[in-house]
Parts: sequence; C-alpha cells; structure tokens
Amino acid sequence: MTRLVAVLGYSDGRAATALHPVCAARVARAEEQTAAADVVLFTGWARRGRRFSEAELMAATWSGASRRLIVDRAARTTLGNAIAVGRVARRIDATDVILVTSRWHSRRAGVLVRAALLGSGAKLRVAPTDEIATPARGVREVAAWTVVPLLALVAARTR
Repeated sequence: MTRLVAVLGYSDGRAATALHPVCAARVARAEEQTAAADVVLFTGWARRGRRFSEAELMAATWSGASRRLIVDRAARTTLGNAIAVGRVARRIDATDVILVTSRWHSRRAGVLVRAALLGSGAKLRVAPTDEIATPARGVREVAAWTVVPLLALVAARTR
C-alpha cells in the first residue's frame, strides 16, 4: 500500500521570497496527515519575480514524518495541480491519495483530482486547512466553478 499526500501551492500573485501563509497552513496540515512511509508531493510554480516556486518553498519548510518528497514546479493552476497528482499517483502506484488544500478550495480541487485519478484505483481523501475564505477568494472560487466540468474532462484524459 502506497499513500500519496499531495500539497497544493498557492500564490496571490505578489512577488515574494517567503512562503505564503496559505501555503504554510497547507504544509502544517500535511505534516499532521503524513506517516514516514508516505510519499509527499508539493506542487506549484514560481510567479514572475520569484526565485523559488511555491513547491520548492513548501518543501524547504517540511518537517513532517516522510522524507520521500517530490517537488513539481510546473503546475500553474488547480488543473495543473490535479494533473500532477494523477501522474505521480500512477507513477508510484498509489492506493490512497490525501489532498491537502484550503477549505475554500477543497471542493473544486477535489473534483479535478478525482477526475485525474480516474482508472488509477487510488482512493482520494481531502484534508483541508481550517482557514476561512476572504471575500475575494470566495468570488474567485465561484467564478472558477463555471469551467470545472470542462476542466474535469481535461484532467480525466491527461495521464
């Protein structure tokens, strides 16, 4: 049995050299969920003006039980995160996937990761952080749901 703990990155678009508090909360939640035998995936890219990707910054702060870390610097969107999770889950033959993201993002991310995992046999569990969405994040989530059905089809077809 191989378990994958996938930690999704977050950026508000500002150039920064430190880990965003949203990412820090996600890393802390993942540390609570992880056992020594787990594989941990950090996924998120580097926006303009950033020297390190969200994934690299999260991995650098990791103090969880697992030392089997994978850093995906390419995912620029939630769809990209989901595709990365699906690919890694297949590569390591994961039986279980724990998705760590913010509560306000967890439903949409969960739908896309489930689509990316179709046919893999892996079971998904979402372990959200407790943070509350700001009004701006809430509006963004509502708007993003308009394209979720199309994005889920893309995720399901990308292996």
